[in-house]
Amino acid sequence: MKKIIYILFTISLVACQSKKKNKIEVDTENQKLTTQAFKFEENWDSLEEYKIPQWMKDAKFGIFIHWGPNSVAELHTDWYPRWMYMDLGQIDHITGEYTSREPHPAVAHHREKFGDQKEFGYKDMIPLWTMENFDPKAWAELFKKAGAQYVIPVAEHHDGFALYESGITPYNAMDMGPKRDVFKELIDEVKKQGLISGASSHLAFNWNYYNQQDYFDTGDPQYADLYAPRHERNAPVSKEWLANMWWPRTKEIIDKYQPDILWFDFYLDRPEFAPYHKKLAAYYYNSGLERGKDVVLQTKNLKYESYKKGTHMLDLERSKMDSLRNEYWQTDTSIGKNSWYYAKNWIPKYADELIADLVDIVSKNGCLLLNIGPRKDGIIPEDQQKTLLDIGEWLAINGEAIYGSTYYEVYGEGPTETKTGHLSEDKNKGFTEEDIRFTIKDDFLYATVLVEPTKDIKIKYLTSSKIKVDTIKLLGYDGDIVFKQNAEGITISLPSNVNLKHAWVFKMIKN
Repeated sequence: MKKIIYILFTISLVACQSKKKNKIEVDTENQKLTTQAFKFEENWDSLEEYKIPQWMKDAKFGIFIHWGPNSVAELHTDWYPRWMYMDLGQIDHITGEYTSREPHPAVAHHREKFGDQKEFGYKDMIPLWTMENFDPKAWAELFKKAGAQYVIPVAEHHDGFALYESGITPYNAMDMGPKRDVFKELIDEVKKQGLISGASSHLAFNWNYYNQQDYFDTGDPQYADLYAPRHERNAPVSKEWLANMWWPRTKEIIDKYQPDILWFDFYLDRPEFAPYHKKLAAYYYNSGLERGKDVVLQTKNLKYESYKKGTHMLDLERSKMDSLRNEYWQTDTSIGKNSWYYAKNWIPKYADELIADLVDIVSKNGCLLLNIGPRKDGIIPEDQQKTLLDIGEWLAINGEAIYGSTYYEVYGEGPTETKTGHLSEDKNKGFTEEDIRFTIKDDFLYATVLVEPTKDIKIKYLTSSKIKVDTIKLLGYDGDIVFKQNAEGITISLPSNVNLKHAWVFKMIKN
């Protein structure tokens, strides 16, 4: 009897410990435990077993890269392949309705710079994306100096062009343009430098991306692999295109390049893709398990719940959270205020703003994916490089408050509100020196003043009844920090001769 009880207890214990990774079965005839490798199934109950891996939660800062034939235009570049054909007016990408009957400026720009869209369409711009100065080693070294922990290059954008060697579409970087697998070259070097590699797919919107007209090359069936099969505007994505183009190309990225992070853009969040949502997650998660890696699926759930909470990692485009979120999440944004791809009218963000955003995001249990836009020849512009290096210098001093940290019981304090929702960052006001954010790591509490202070720092939340602080250090500063703590919080006297840039990080050492 004792032996039976012991066996049952052992089964229960092992099953609890191995719920995610293994399936436990009992050989009743021989009273032995057998372990089978766990596999995710295509249903929500199974996918809810997924957990965002700790390495993702520790990383905090990554690099996004928008590159490709778009950058050849050097103006109106983000959606240039779409806009250059918008002669009848501009169309909302979500509703499919006209927002203006004025042609997009890219239409005239294209005719002036390249010629008529019938004779010289987007397909003819691809050979001009040469990447002759692309140096993957230099790129990866820059990302590492910037303090990034992971890198997610665009593998294919809405335009339908694959930046990798594809056996599905002839429109790929190995057969056209640079005629080299630039995607593989970069992720191989990223891995060699010890960084985490990912891939982003924006292909879903390709179905309704182009204005297909007979007087454009977009209406010619021979180019359907690039411009999508001819169909009525706003028509639902066809089952045939999903089965023969989108899904095979998605699998190709997973199988051939084994990304640790797989990021998807908004058009995945539509009913037509619903049959593939669970299928995609199960296939990708299982591919990770087969190679012994817990992987991360990042999607947006934009106006349609493609993935239930706990089955993926939520990504917000050009947006942050206004409060702490217990489930780990990500902001993706660009160094360019007005662009993702390189453009001559690029309006840059600088390190002070981006560092403040990073700290704000991390304090709310998130991470930052920051985009760069290289030129068509493969050069990362100097202003973008400088911003990355400035962030890296700050992280070299203050990274202990960021990497591997987690959130405190409150994210912080201060007067500045943060808007939540996709594409909301332009509604935010700049932070002030009264805006303070908290993170914790190894029993230390870090309080970051988001803007370099000019007066004594007051932290109202950290009262003596909340936490008893014995010593405070300012990271990157050797002098003593004078402070007092009481029922009204902590007041830190502004130290003198501080040679620090950007946000200041105070390390609270408790009794």
